[in-house]
Amino acid sequence: MGRAVIELDKVGKCYRLGEHHGSGTDLRETLARLGGSMIGRSRPSTREIWALRDVSLTVAEGQALGIIGANGAGKSTLLKVIGGITTPTVGRSRTRGRVGSLIEVGTGFHDELTGLENTYLNGAILGMSRRDVSDRLDEIVEFAGLEGFMETPVKRYSSGMYLRLGFSIAAHMDAEILVVDEVLAVGDAEFQRRCLAKMSEIEHSGRTILFVSHNMDAMAKLCQTTVWIDRGRIRLAGPTRSIIDAYLASGTTPTNDHRFGLDPSAAAQITEVALVGADGRPRSTLHSGSSAWLQVDLVVNDSIPELDLAFIVSTRSGVDLFDEGLADTGCHDISTPGVYRVRAHVPDLLAPGEYVISLWLGTQLEDFAKHEHVLAFTVDGDVVDRPRRRIRLGTEWETSQKGDSGTTP
Repeated sequence: MGRAVIELDKVGKCYRLGEHHGSGTDLRETLARLGGSMIGRSRPSTREIWALRDVSLTVAEGQALGIIGANGAGKSTLLKVIGGITTPTVGRSRTRGRVGSLIEVGTGFHDELTGLENTYLNGAILGMSRRDVSDRLDEIVEFAGLEGFMETPVKRYSSGMYLRLGFSIAAHMDAEILVVDEVLAVGDAEFQRRCLAKMSEIEHSGRTILFVSHNMDAMAKLCQTTVWIDRGRIRLAGPTRSIIDAYLASGTTPTNDHRFGLDPSAAAQITEVALVGADGRPRSTLHSGSSAWLQVDLVVNDSIPELDLAFIVSTRSGVDLFDEGLADTGCHDISTPGVYRVRAHVPDLLAPGEYVISLWLGTQLEDFAKHEHVLAFTVDGDVVDRPRRRIRLGTEWETSQKGDSGTTP
């Protein structure tokens, strides 16, 4: 490894909720502060939240460093400090070299512009000159697999095409430090494979990579060293496999049923979820070759056209195996106010191992509920290779209305 390109010394970042006149340096904080002073109001700070506390970290040139942790642990704030988007409240942060970010790929795309026009626009947003984009244009298009579609407005792109173009542009930046935050959370298996291969190529070229992901298999393949962020602090740092094992064994495993707090003001919400057998009882273990039902209770208080419910089954290490949505059946039976129970058949194709289920409730325009890894279960039986392809199934769904109104019970 070469010289240190990232150095953090006892860094802390504090956000004061409700304050317009704090010392924060984010653009969002600055605009809020100015807006408050222009209309002559200033609210006192209600509370302080330390997104980072006492973080010391050194990353060498050419190193691929993994960063893991639960949602809200401080990973994104850490990346903002390293990228110079925000400055620490206390401590010192120093980054040497140009930073390229693959965080929200496709940010800045304009739906009415073509893929080619958006490539130049997005490249400019990422700090590339027009000549830089032109020199790399053939590589960008080839990697994205969009030959023949670059003159098409991106509003006609599928979500996969949109994502591939955004990743390809960012991945071809001439940056010494590449920050990658959960861009592998979507996309098919082939796309994820190409992304990992590209990042491995970048690492071998001597550039530095910071990789944030819930996909532990991808983390283990790319990074030799990983840090675990927990409640704003570095809990552990070391060889990737040992850190992943400690993280997965940390006692945060969800259960085979779960109830959520009720919010009477919510337009739609998930109130309870369970994995049940044919007898309707919650199950934490399934026998290989057997099947079960995912049972979800909902409250819908408003009329919401095309409201959809979906679930994803993943391995404990974060590999998504399949995802299914109620709308895939052409059904929108939960769009009107009411209290519902929705059941989805979990296919009996899972190999022995440990699995988790995530839930989503929303429309194409708005998310009403997202619950990651809310259920866990085990499939027992003879040990065989686990499935690794993300697939789509003709899952059987059932919907029943439990009440005549949307009033929260």
